[in-house]
Amino acid sequence: METARSGGLKPLVRSNWQNAVLVCRKCSKKVGGGFGPEGEERLAKALRKHLALKKGRKAAAGVVEVDCLGVCPKGAVTVVNGAASRDWLLVRPGADLDELARELDLPSPG
Repeated sequence: METARSGGLKPLVRSNWQNAVLVCRKCSKKVGGGFGPEGEERLAKALRKHLALKKGRKAAAGVVEVDCLGVCPKGAVTVVNGAASRDWLLVRPGADLDELARELDLPSPG
């Protein structure tokens, strides 16, 4: 059965994502890094590397930087788990990325 797609919409594109995590870009810039082994990376990049996620839609999960989420905490980055979008996290630099991944229900590395 064919689904009607009016208004110029393209056919669906599938991904391997089990979850999508939104990371506030503005918070990340204000904090100026503080994540990863050397403490020099922004949260989204550090989390992707830590979990060894592939790029794009072929990854097991998506970690996406988005425009300002409007919370603007001092000294932290706002993070939203797309599967549990009612509870937003405020992540401070130096946070344990394993603990954060568990909190976000992201796949373990390996």
